[in-house]
Amino acid sequence: MASVPSDKFRPRCTGLASSGEDEARGAPVRDERRGGSPAEPGQANGSGLCGRNAGDRTSAFPLANWVATLVDLVRCASTRLPDDVLAALRTSSEAAEMPRAATILSAICQNADLAARNATPMCQDTGTLTFWVEHPAGISQRPIAEAVRQAVAAATARGFLRQNTILPVDGKSVADNVADGAPSIHFEEVDDGPVRIHLLLKGGGCENMSTQYSLPDASLSAGRDLAGVRACVLHAVWRAQGMGCAPGILGVCIGGDRAEGYVRAKRQLLRPLGDESPDPLLAGLEHTLLQEANSLGIGPMGLGGNTTLLGVKVAGASRLPASFFVTIAYSCWACRRQSVAIDPATGLVVEEGEVANE
Repeated sequence: MASVPSDKFRPRCTGLASSGEDEARGAPVRDERRGGSPAEPGQANGSGLCGRNAGDRTSAFPLANWVATLVDLVRCASTRLPDDVLAALRTSSEAAEMPRAATILSAICQNADLAARNATPMCQDTGTLTFWVEHPAGISQRPIAEAVRQAVAAATARGFLRQNTILPVDGKSVADNVADGAPSIHFEEVDDGPVRIHLLLKGGGCENMSTQYSLPDASLSAGRDLAGVRACVLHAVWRAQGMGCAPGILGVCIGGDRAEGYVRAKRQLLRPLGDESPDPLLAGLEHTLLQEANSLGIGPMGLGGNTTLLGVKVAGASRLPASFFVTIAYSCWACRRQSVAIDPATGLVVEEGEVANE
């Protein structure tokens, strides 16, 4: 997985790392879940940022700054639709041939405008939070993970996230959205530079429409080739109808094992709508699938129209000879993605933007 070039980070959420920074940076931070004592601003209960040498290990991790920056990242993701997604929705609304579809798309855009203006979640389901953290060599992952967890708890307390985490065995709700596997955090070591964090909020309705196929599939007459992949994707779109809150965006992974397929498919949802795969065959498949899905007549919320999908993003992963999986991550219209680059020494924003195509 390649690192994201810095020129791909363009401002998307004005004021990132400013809202709430006084309270986050001006008060001690307590790690309640680990029973730790309050840490002074700019410290993480003795945790060092880097592990290259003894000098680095004694450097204090600016936890309070990190938490404030990440709270604002969550705020932006929850309350502000990315510019390209909102633009696609507006264009689709203006071009809608069916009045019902135009009304639905217009209402979605109005909802997005109100959420951004009032800094309130654009959807009542604030979703599963998945963070991808790209960091240079020598940066310790543990204090960053702790900053992410504390930021999620703080964002929940401030109303940017609803209480949205349920324990699997007893069904109890977790008040601060911090539990085993919540939030989900993926780390990757990259070349030197700032720490880049990408966040995706994905609601349960569209997550339920995500699916995986194993080829060959006789029921679809789908073989182990791109024609078979096409059959799987269009079947998934048809099966979803309006249940995924269409118009949707698809992330697709061809190959991999079952687990890697889902991770890589979901990561494609970070890509801007205007990009395309660097592989010409996959780029052509993305274009074809988008056109064909929008010709199915499913439309916004499944009520008819020519805007069923806003984008299709396809990636590949090596596979075993015995396996050929096609994994589809379905996102609703509220594709809540945000990215930020952070100076690891200060916890402050270097730049904001979106993830580039891999």
